Amino acid sequence: MENPTWHKIHPDFQLNKASYSVGGLEKFADELVEEGQDFQRSIGEFLLDWTSQESTVQVQTSGSTGKPKTIVLKKEHMVNSALATGEYFRLKPEQRALLCLPCTGIAGKMMLVRAMVLGLHLDMVEPSSSPLKDTDNIYDFVAMVPLQVQNSIHQMDRVGQIIIGGAPVDSNLRNELSKLPVGAYETYGMTETITHIAVKKMDGKKVNPFETLPDVSVSQDDRGCLVIDAPKISDSNIITNDVVELINKNQFLWLGRHDSIINSGGIKLIPEKIEQKLSTLIEPRFFVTGLPDDRLGEKLVLVMECGPMNEAGLLKAIKALEGISKYEVPKQVYFMKSFVETSTRKVDRKKTLEQIG
Repeated sequence: MENPTWHKIHPDFQLNKASYSVGGLEKFADELVEEGQDFQRSIGEFLLDWTSQESTVQVQTSGSTGKPKTIVLKKEHMVNSALATGEYFRLKPEQRALLCLPCTGIAGKMMLVRAMVLGLHLDMVEPSSSPLKDTDNIYDFVAMVPLQVQNSIHQMDRVGQIIIGGAPVDSNLRNELSKLPVGAYETYGMTETITHIAVKKMDGKKVNPFETLPDVSVSQDDRGCLVIDAPKISDSNIITNDVVELINKNQFLWLGRHDSIINSGGIKLIPEKIEQKLSTLIEPRFFVTGLPDDRLGEKLVLVMECGPMNEAGLLKAIKALEGISKYEVPKQVYFMKSFVETSTRKVDRKKTLEQIG
């Protein structure tokens, strides 16, 4: 293959204010691998993979919803994903973007691909929980996880559009973002879908449905889980474990993970739905899950990233929340100093639970 699609780097593409041809990019990537910091080395390694003659790249999943695994993605599909994002968000050459996610995962890799394909001016910074703190630059397009957004909320006036993924956006953060001039969107996607295939705009207390990107349609299987038809990014339909409420072939409401449903005394509870309700009350990071129980089979528990609190008072406040059923009130609360995170800064629920004594 003499002139593959991915070798056609947009002439307006810049990385940290420098322009690159394919050869120049390979040389720069070599320098990052040999002399760069850890986060720079992962960027360099991906750029070398991208500019090679191989038509695919290997990407490791985050492991936030199961055991991490390596999957193979076609570069052609990654280019198509970047073009779809550019079309949906009306991104134009020379607009400024920020890479502040680890390039070990698909989210960081795709920020580089979008920049190369769309001709964006991309700044790369070391991934941290507060990526805008040490820069005064203004950005047209940024991708972050919710924790980064929360810690950058006072600098968000320097961002035109932001996509947020990796974890659900709670109602408090959604309300904060809706008051700001930034165009903020929660994304739905995974490594297998080459990041997002659908997005929804943050709109205060209103919960909007996810809307698919161009050339993507959705349906449900007999479990009520989402099935994705996206021929430009996958050779076959992608069957997910995400329980959804289907509105039409291009819109859906995400309810939770089928494999995380808790069967507590015969009552099926969806943790993600409960977490959305609790997010109006609880500020620290938290999640709910099921633990073995002799009487119920599984009992609903709340795990919070904070110091010890008045558990009885907290549970009383939860019971008083509007829309909470008696079955959705946790039976117990665990307080932890810090959650275990994956390499892409998602909460590793399984390993976090293993630390509970």
